[in-house]
Amino acid sequence: MNFQDDTIAIQALAGRLGLFAGTPPEGLAVERLGGQTNRVYRVEGGGETLCFRLPGKGTEEYINRRVEMVAAEATAKAEVSPQAVYFDPESGMMVTRFLADAVTMSPALFATREGAPERAGRAFRRLHDSGAAFDFRFELFAMIDAYLDVLAAKKVAFPEGYHQGLKDAEAVRAALAARPVALKPCHCDPLAENFLDTGERMWIVDWEYSGMNDPMWDLGDLAVEAALAPEAEEAMLTAYFGGEASAFDRGRMVVYKAMCDLLWTLWGLIQLANDNPAEDFAAYARDRFARCRALMESDGFGAHLEAARRG
Repeated sequence: MNFQDDTIAIQALAGRLGLFAGTPPEGLAVERLGGQTNRVYRVEGGGETLCFRLPGKGTEEYINRRVEMVAAEATAKAEVSPQAVYFDPESGMMVTRFLADAVTMSPALFATREGAPERAGRAFRRLHDSGAAFDFRFELFAMIDAYLDVLAAKKVAFPEGYHQGLKDAEAVRAALAARPVALKPCHCDPLAENFLDTGERMWIVDWEYSGMNDPMWDLGDLAVEAALAPEAEEAMLTAYFGGEASAFDRGRMVVYKAMCDLLWTLWGLIQLANDNPAEDFAAYARDRFARCRALMESDGFGAHLEAARRG
């Protein structure tokens, strides 16, 4: 889809829903905001500004839009994410309120905006303590198997050593199973760009991969996605827990830093196979797996794995 086609789709939906205080669809101001797989637009008219999300090619293979809808509605109610104005679980089209005073985050902004890691930690705490019940359990190794099933029908080359990496991850599976934790409503895909910062609080968007999960997945994954420096990781953890994290919690967070790269390597390969033009997904998959292996082979990883196993 190109900008013109998307604009026509947005105008048609706005007209059908009667949005923008009667402004004719052709009079709307449409601005592309980004999106790695989906396309996201800022749309303004009649004194109102909304955010439109159009689903990306092939996302129906691995995204359950009804699960996403439940999460988007629950997190809006908990004031973790912006209010959802419209959600179509069949097409995946979504409209939300636009936060005019918020900045879309990036790894660079997480490094330079004072207090950003702390605000992210507190946002995660609001989410995890919200009591929301998502309709999906985000289970790491089941997700890996599901992505491998998707890739089995596609022609794509895995990074060298990936299947050995899966074998090595069995030690992680055993450690996590030894001390299971209470599952919480989790975002599960906390890209830096999925955080909107007002300078006073963070909001979280994009619930495609959300599910009930170990909350330390969210913190570990954001540490990777936002390229947080060690002191920023510590600030996020301290804000989340209101004090120093236990060895058990810290160990799980570090373990999940490696495992999110193991999982999202496969996601990158699916994007590559689907000819997603958003970026070089061959390099994306290769780099993520290399980072996973580097962490798993680092001197301190075994101690964190043991802390996760001991509880």
